[in-house]
Amino acid sequence: MAGATSSGAPALFICFLSLILLLHRCRICGAVEMERTLAMIKPDGLSGNYTKEIKEAILESGFDIIEEAVVLLDAERASLFYAEHAARSFFDSLVKYMTSGPVHAMVLERYDAITHWRALIGPTDARKAKTSHPNSIRAMCGLDSEKNCVHGSDSLQSAAREISFFFKDVKSETVEHDEL
Repeated sequence: MAGATSSGAPALFICFLSLILLLHRCRICGAVEMERTLAMIKPDGLSGNYTKEIKEAILESGFDIIEEAVVLLDAERASLFYAEHAARSFFDSLVKYMTSGPVHAMVLERYDAITHWRALIGPTDARKAKTSHPNSIRAMCGLDSEKNCVHGSDSLQSAAREISFFFKDVKSETVEHDEL
């Protein structure tokens, strides 16, 4: 009986090693792709001193922070960033809010980054996030649907545009992995 147990250990080790190699190979061949997304801590997040907590949550969730910058947006740049909302009733208020203080823009990278970042930040309305997603970043530091502490790209196309808005030199497409 002891022999059966000891012969199972090498088989288990080989199985474990095979799994590691398979996962590594999937990453190499591009079956699992890295994505980049824009994360932004808005003025209320910076003024509320939530930057350290937000960055810790980012890193604990498996993201790498590729690039980051603290930027003070003027009305023209804020309007350009949120141009898709220009016809909406809250646009002027949003621009005023986004120019009320600096923002902290970051390029985040991980597998399925956009989906994971949006899950981590929670619903747009921080009041709803406090009940439906109490462990989200917006529940932690947001106030309402406008002053919700953070921004996250909603698609690959938005991520590409938003990353290039803040970081001209950072590639924003999905990172392709070449075979060796």
